[in-house]
Amino acid sequence: MGKDFYDEYQTEGPVSSSGASVDSYEKEPSYLRRVVRSFERQKVDLSRFNLDEMTEEQRRHIILANQPLKRALNDRIMQMIAIGGTIGTGLFIGLGYSLASGPGALLIGFTIVGIAIYCVCQAAAELSVAYPVSGSFASHISRFIEPGLGFTISTNYALAWLISFPSELIGISMTISYWNTSVDPAVWVAIFYVFIIFLNLLGVRYYGESEFFFSLVKVCAVIIFIIIGIVIICGGAPGNDGYLGTKYWHEPGSFVKPVFKSICNTFVSAAFSFGGTELVVLTASESKKITSVAKATKQVFWRIAIFYITTVVIIGCLVPYTDDRLLGGNSDQDITASPFVIALANTNNSFGNKVSNFMNAIILVAVVSVCNSCVYASSRVIQSIAAAGDLPEVFSYIDKRGRPLAGILVSVVIGLLAFLVDSDKESDVFTWLFALCSISSFFTWFCICFAHIRFRWALKAQGRGTNELVYTSQMGIWGSYLGLLLTFLLIAGEIYVSLFPLGESPSAKAFFQYCLSIPIMITVYVGYKTYRGSWNRFLIPLREVDLDTGRRYEDVEALKEDIAERKAYVASRPLYYRIYNFWC
Repeated sequence: MGKDFYDEYQTEGPVSSSGASVDSYEKEPSYLRRVVRSFERQKVDLSRFNLDEMTEEQRRHIILANQPLKRALNDRIMQMIAIGGTIGTGLFIGLGYSLASGPGALLIGFTIVGIAIYCVCQAAAELSVAYPVSGSFASHISRFIEPGLGFTISTNYALAWLISFPSELIGISMTISYWNTSVDPAVWVAIFYVFIIFLNLLGVRYYGESEFFFSLVKVCAVIIFIIIGIVIICGGAPGNDGYLGTKYWHEPGSFVKPVFKSICNTFVSAAFSFGGTELVVLTASESKKITSVAKATKQVFWRIAIFYITTVVIIGCLVPYTDDRLLGGNSDQDITASPFVIALANTNNSFGNKVSNFMNAIILVAVVSVCNSCVYASSRVIQSIAAAGDLPEVFSYIDKRGRPLAGILVSVVIGLLAFLVDSDKESDVFTWLFALCSISSFFTWFCICFAHIRFRWALKAQGRGTNELVYTSQMGIWGSYLGLLLTFLLIAGEIYVSLFPLGESPSAKAFFQYCLSIPIMITVYVGYKTYRGSWNRFLIPLREVDLDTGRRYEDVEALKEDIAERKAYVASRPLYYRIYNFWC
């Protein structure tokens, strides 16, 4: 017994209730015919379930657990997505918004958000390993809290990814314009728009392989940047003036006063930077091994510690917050330059210029990667909402290659907003799209933690325990309590700084720039409750929470025995193995 302990519970190939490993279209002798037939709808065979004797909620859980998506994401891909999957515009470009509040505020803000997102990912992983349904945590909120809230968060999450797609495409044009190209930015938008859509139409396997490559490039680049940054800080760069140290933390300073408001001002950028970290959990229904989700989620800690916290410390030492080139600074000059590029260009020598060009190329790869994830995530959530019966049935369309075509089509249409890049208000467009996606993440994270808490409460209320779970959150239920508290404080802090902007007078424009998702969510929630006529119930009673329908492991007693054996096996190994097993 060892690393492949849970292999007997794991299934590869398409999630097809019929059990067929090869669809009939794949036997077509003509390649063109196979391609054409691959777009046909994949039927879901639920004949082995007695749906007539189930409640509406049980039928929903069965349907979501048996969607014909393809399980094509392996351990290698999942772990790389967890480490660097959605590192992109938020970190490489949007970081300038936070740095404009001071390096001290930047570090505190990112640390708070980092702890919150780690709690969120652990909670979501526990639920997704037990219930790897279409829509993942978006569906779990409906299951363990209440369908109205689940629908609101699901649509809000899908909207965030949909809006991020054109926003990231605009980010691509901004990144390329650093090289002072004379080409119309809309041309670059068009090229990458077509490329991203084509990549997603190839299927989840190609999405995973492309993300593995993109993430590998980003991870290597960030590590290289950190090493070069340390060399520059220590005065080791060619032609440098000497030891830099924490000079910029003292002059112009660590915080923009007032300090509390400057810290709150970093939250929106931090949310955008960390946004998508939970994406690895969304891939649960398309992973070859469901335990890959648990392993991958453990890598989130290293992602936060190395690729966020360490990076913001380095950036704070290399770029003064008063630099006008930063997004959020006092000038729109060089608005396309990110703090990473500015940091390396500030060495004022050929070394800095060469490395800054290299870094800008890496940023381009990163932004393309996030565009890829935008289409993937939004299409899967849209499909799951429709499969649950909360959107027109046509949006649940999945073809024979496991592609949610209707969801991808929605992304294609919304992506056309990127062509607003030709507007004279390009930076305003980027700011509005950027802000619209940011605070909505806090509400999603809040509800994931609450859903996990409700799940644990339901287990206790029904006389059951965590000994029947393949994976439990490393931080337990207390991690979700902490995540709940931190995300609530983040929401409150963001609303505060939106009402009273740093260095500006209060205005309705400033508020709606950062909190537009709040009235949208309220409208969606009220509309759903009214349409469904469910105002009589705001929470599912704990004893009525369905803990069994749609679970990956139906034989709970056998699973309990195997989990106990696995724990005994780990406990018998040396200390270094137990430490490695916990963190990796």
